[in-house]
Formats: sequence, structure tokens, C-alpha cells
Amino acid sequence: MLVNGCDCSIVIKTSRCEIDIPYSEETIREAVSVLQEEAAIEGGGECKGIRKVIGVTGCVVTPLTMETAPLLLYLAMGAVGKSVFVSGTRDLYKCDLSLLPLEDTERFDLIQDRGGECKLYEVCAVSGFELRILRGEAVKLKLDICGEWPPRAYPYTDSVKKVSGTERFNSDFVTCNINGKEYGNIYGLTILCKKEGGTRTEIWIKRVLENDNDLSYNIEELTITAKLLRDKYENRHYGIFRITLNKLVMVSDETNVNSTDAVVGPLRFYVSGTVTTEVFTSSEEIIA
Repeated sequence: MLVNGCDCSIVIKTSRCEIDIPYSEETIREAVSVLQEEAAIEGGGECKGIRKVIGVTGCVVTPLTMETAPLLLYLAMGAVGKSVFVSGTRDLYKCDLSLLPLEDTERFDLIQDRGGECKLYEVCAVSGFELRILRGEAVKLKLDICGEWPPRAYPYTDSVKKVSGTERFNSDFVTCNINGKEYGNIYGLTILCKKEGGTRTEIWIKRVLENDNDLSYNIEELTITAKLLRDKYENRHYGIFRITLNKLVMVSDETNVNSTDAVVGPLRFYVSGTVTTEVFTSSEEIIA
């Protein structure tokens, strides 16, 4: 199995754009099957195996930035609509992209540059994703990648829009509202969505355990809002994304209370209702 580490660059290529993505780790690789030939029952035959590349598998983990968040969340989830607003008085542009987890989302290509050796993985799809929010760290999105086509050499050296240096969403500026009330004891969140055989979504919530302010076993609505640092992004509508999850049912409580310090306990919820995401951008150019 050929595994590529984090010493390479990744470019996502859609029908309308090419954009490089900052990332912390990735394991994009060829999906391989083995055609096995068994030895004859009689005689001195040998077992043989033929390696066959059948596509692409692996994942990409990337911090979300102002430039990449709309496209990456769109590829991870799907879309239900897009509205555009232009203010005639302040000349502001607002693109509101509404998303929900769809099983069959838009296909895209991945270009992997590893030490000058470029590979093109065509017609890729997202089979699942994780949105990771941990206090004190950048907000990260993990895309599980699948595809049926083997990689091929990509000899072109066309310049790609570089966004690795743009401002990243940070979990310290993420707020969580549970049933309409802001909850300040959440240490981390992980939203997991699997898209094979239908979409299934769950969320892990790490919270500081407090006797008087613990989470209910059933949550009607959880709203997660991520903003960038500068106020101008909020005023111009972009630099924000918001995820709303409805009807959360607790599956397990993994809290270990055998500690003399503050207890940070993970709770696992199944999302039995809807999941919707709003992403605000300054333009629609990077949306596939």
C-alpha cells in the first residue's frame, strides 16, 4: 500500500475552478486489489498475486479558511439552494449557500504534488466527512475520498490560486447554542457523517462536567457558529459559517469521573433530525 504523507500539496479541481488547500495531514493513495491465483491441488504449483489499481481511497484533513470553507463544505455535504444579495447603498456582496448532507454530491479532481511528481485523481467523491472543533486549535475538516479511476501523471505546471496563507477559522471563536441558549462549557465538537448507503450523522461533544449545567440526553436544536476574528467579515456577511442540528439523541456517555481535576467528558449523540449549514462568502466564484 502506497501512503503519501503531509509533505505534498493538494489542489482541488472542479469544472469551474482550481484551488489549493492548506492541510495538516493526508493519506490519499491508490486503491489496490489483488487477483490471486491458487496453486494446483496436485503438482508443484505456486500461489500468485497480481496487483491491480482500482481507483483512489484515503482522506484529506485541512483547516478551514475564509477562501476554502464554502467550497470544501459544499463538496463535503451538498447543496439545497443559493441566494445572492447586492446592496445598492453600501455595495456589499453576499452569497448565502445552504447545505445539507447528501449522499451523491458533486464530483471533483484532486491534483497531488509530491516533490515535483504530480498525480491526477479524477472523478473523486466524498464518502464521508468529519468537522473537528477543539478549543485552542484551528477548525479542521476531514474528507474521506473515494474514486474509481487510477491516478495518472499530471505534467501541467499551470499556476493555481494560492490560499494557504488566508485567515483560518479558530475554535476559540466558535459559539454553541443549545435550545436557543449559549452553552460555554463545550471543549470540543466532532461532527461525523457517513454517506454510503444513505447519510448518517452523529456528533461527539466534549464538555467540562458540571453538576448544575450538564447536557440533556435529548437536544432539540444545536447551533454551531464559526466566525473569523475581524469584525469586517461579519459586517460583510462572509467569513462565517453556521451549522444547525436538530433532534439529537444521546447514544453513549464516555465520561471518566476518576479525576481530581476538571473532568472533560465526551458524549456521543445520534442526529435523528435535520442537518443544515449556512456559509456566507464574498463571491460565488469558487463555488463549483
